[in-house]
Amino acid sequence: MPKMPFLNSGGVLLGYRQWTRDAQLGMQNLLAHGMRSLLTMLGMIFGVAAVVAMLSIGAGARQKVMALIEQMGVRNLIVEAKETTEWQAHLKMRKISPGLTFEDYRVILADVDGIAASSPRKRMTPTKTIPKSQQDNPAIYGVQPGYQQIAGLHLVDGRFYNQDEEDRGAPVCVLGITARWSMFGDSNPIGKYVKLNDQWFRVIGVVSPLLSGPSESSDALSVDTNNLIYIPLNASIFRMEDTYSDVRDEIDGIYLNLSQNTDMTSAAGVVRAILDSSHHGASDFSVIVPAELLAEQKRTENLFNAVMVAIASISLIVGGIGIMNIMLASVSERTREIGLRRAVGARQSDIVRQFVVEATTISFLGGSVGIVFGFLMSRLIAWLAGWSTIVTIGSIALAFLVSISVGLVFGIYPAIKASRLDPVDAIRYE
Repeated sequence: MPKMPFLNSGGVLLGYRQWTRDAQLGMQNLLAHGMRSLLTMLGMIFGVAAVVAMLSIGAGARQKVMALIEQMGVRNLIVEAKETTEWQAHLKMRKISPGLTFEDYRVILADVDGIAASSPRKRMTPTKTIPKSQQDNPAIYGVQPGYQQIAGLHLVDGRFYNQDEEDRGAPVCVLGITARWSMFGDSNPIGKYVKLNDQWFRVIGVVSPLLSGPSESSDALSVDTNNLIYIPLNASIFRMEDTYSDVRDEIDGIYLNLSQNTDMTSAAGVVRAILDSSHHGASDFSVIVPAELLAEQKRTENLFNAVMVAIASISLIVGGIGIMNIMLASVSERTREIGLRRAVGARQSDIVRQFVVEATTISFLGGSVGIVFGFLMSRLIAWLAGWSTIVTIGSIALAFLVSISVGLVFGIYPAIKASRLDPVDAIRYE
């Protein structure tokens, strides 16, 4: 059988053997100075671990915020009233603006094209409930049936109220999952009654779990969406007494779901113009466009990742300086060895390759340990701080690639210096 051409020429096989031999020599040298090699690797280990851990924190936060914004609906547009419970501030504002009203809602419906579903909102918190809530009292959302489509509510039990019940202001309600467990525990609440302040409501449904946003966000993001009770809007107006009714807007929110061919930015501009006109520029409302929040979040995410990687890369650079330092020391220690290799025929490229392989080996081992350490760090952070962390393949690949690159870059100078030693002077070196 004829030999394969590349083996017959010996070029590829010889190159492979040279790299393998240099890798073996590099490992032997690292093991011969175990403690020094370990200390040199520490910079790479901590640098890679920091990159992996920071990117995992960013990925976890990004996933939660993205899911929350998408839950709000990328085709939705939300108007939030900026209310105050302070009487003097309320009176001052009312001299300028009537607040958010049903008239605003009707004008928006008439002037904004492409509205597929809509609902005003009346929000309040009862001072007492029966059964007594085991947590904070749930907030009450008085909304129309269309809110179910807008908010993407899915029911785990029962049903949502219909338009007839809305028109009659029927005393029915739908519980969020937290409100359900807080008030009824393990028992099935469907068909049972809850008392909100002085009014009894029959439970007809339970909503599946939803994401809740951080408390420092805007109102639309900060509400615990699982600790809610949904009732017909007319029922909230005619049956419930709001503790702060004297300083509240007629309605405190408007939800709009727009059709696919409607431009979200243009629609938001029309809504702002309508409200600016009717509120006389009082700025007592905010218009939230989840699609814009999603785009902004993606831009913020890219900037966050770049900053985090830049900060973590400082450790990698420090680790690279350590590798260069130890390789320069190694060149001085092995001057005689280098001279002997050159004397028996080793080329400058052979010496360069030997030291670059050693430097890369340090980076490779340090990067591998750093990835494991970074994974454990991200899990520890998630456990101690209660944050969501996600270790992605991309973060591992990035950290590993940077660590190898650092080894190559910082190993080249010592390797070139070693290759330029004069063989005669190197052999005489003591």
